[in-house]
Amino acid sequence: MSHILIVEDEAIIRTALRKLLERHRYKVSEAGSVREALSKYRINEVDLVISDLRLPGAPGTDLLKHAGEVPVLIMTSYASLRSAVDSMRMGAADYIAKPFDHDEMLATVRRVIGKAEQSRALAPVDKGNPGTIAGMIGDSQVMRELYRRIHKVAPTDATVLVHGETGTGKELVAKAIHEESRRAGKPLISVNCAAIPETLIESELFGYEKGAFTGAQSAREGLVAAADGGTLFLDEIGELPLEAQARLLRVIQEGEVRPIGSIESRKVDVRLVTATHRNLRQLAAERKFREDLYYRINVVQMTLAPLRERGRDVLALAEHLLEKFCTKIERPLLRLSPEAVQAVTTYTWPGNVRELENAIQRAVILTDRDSREIDHRTLDIDLDLVPVEEAIGEPRPRSLHTDPREDLSLEDYFARFVIEHQDSMSETELAKKLGVSRKCLWERRQKLGIPRKKARRSAVAEV
Repeated sequence: MSHILIVEDEAIIRTALRKLLERHRYKVSEAGSVREALSKYRINEVDLVISDLRLPGAPGTDLLKHAGEVPVLIMTSYASLRSAVDSMRMGAADYIAKPFDHDEMLATVRRVIGKAEQSRALAPVDKGNPGTIAGMIGDSQVMRELYRRIHKVAPTDATVLVHGETGTGKELVAKAIHEESRRAGKPLISVNCAAIPETLIESELFGYEKGAFTGAQSAREGLVAAADGGTLFLDEIGELPLEAQARLLRVIQEGEVRPIGSIESRKVDVRLVTATHRNLRQLAAERKFREDLYYRINVVQMTLAPLRERGRDVLALAEHLLEKFCTKIERPLLRLSPEAVQAVTTYTWPGNVRELENAIQRAVILTDRDSREIDHRTLDIDLDLVPVEEAIGEPRPRSLHTDPREDLSLEDYFARFVIEHQDSMSETELAKKLGVSRKCLWERRQKLGIPRKKARRSAVAEV
């Protein structure tokens, strides 16, 4: 059972969160401030800290330096969105805007705890400093594990199979392996097997003799021979025709290549790195890929995580690309607006790094010269993004006179708090207590059907 510590000064929200989490089998502890949390609990022994950003005495981000490897989820209002972004840069695992609904909170908690458990599982192999790789951005656990494997495998001549979705940067892995190997001074030849027509792939890879086929007016060296002494990177190897696979198998087994139309073979010393987004084992079972070749190329396998699974790496990559493209078109450095940061960190990026790169470049080009921020609309991504103020979801039927001992939802608490305190508090005070902006409070009133009572103030004005 995961142990969660809630640090929230508003008892209404704290109680609602505790009941919600306990109902879903989490062990929950509570504190009303950073000072109380540090004095009552050992922060580094819980599984997750959920803290409000604005707390009496000290902000919730102060818990980051005491949490160690324990993830901290920051709660914030829409008005404090930039502060939430800053907290992620300081090391927060994620942020969630208030008000929020049950499903949103539970999904975020599961995701953050799941990533932390995965990091702990990989921790024993990450005791040494894995270092970084030139040209590769990211400090997430999956990227540190990838760096460690590259550093370990690169000095050998082992054949490597890189698996990852389109756009994750598989060629960067091949380049890193080559540059850290003893072959670094020799050529790295990259071939996209999916980009060469099936009728030409064999002649491109293995070369041909003069007169081998119509149009072969002179002999030509293939790309395999061109990589002699260096590294051959075959991207999308799953698209390689079966006939070319048989020739490639000979290169791996015998260390030699025979051009089309030749009766003689030539010895080659090539380190092979391949990549694919397809399931080669399944293709082999369906006889669409040679099983013997699959086992030959799958000596060491590396997996590139999709961008949606790399946590704060997305923001770091976006800011790196932003600097790159601003420099390229010679304009002052732009920054991401809070809404743009939310879009970047919320979107699933099916096209991965390549799609992110295109979105940032597009935004830099479309942003007005007198602007200093990237607006989320210029990213022009297909983002089904619900406005932060709307995150609490559709209202559910409720009784406004529910027994306070009953298990109320966050929305019920919101409605009850407004009704019970609106006569004694101003709108600013209500919004501050609930941790939301006045605009958000007004919109929630409209949605929940709780008009602001002005009768008493009007009567006083008439007197």
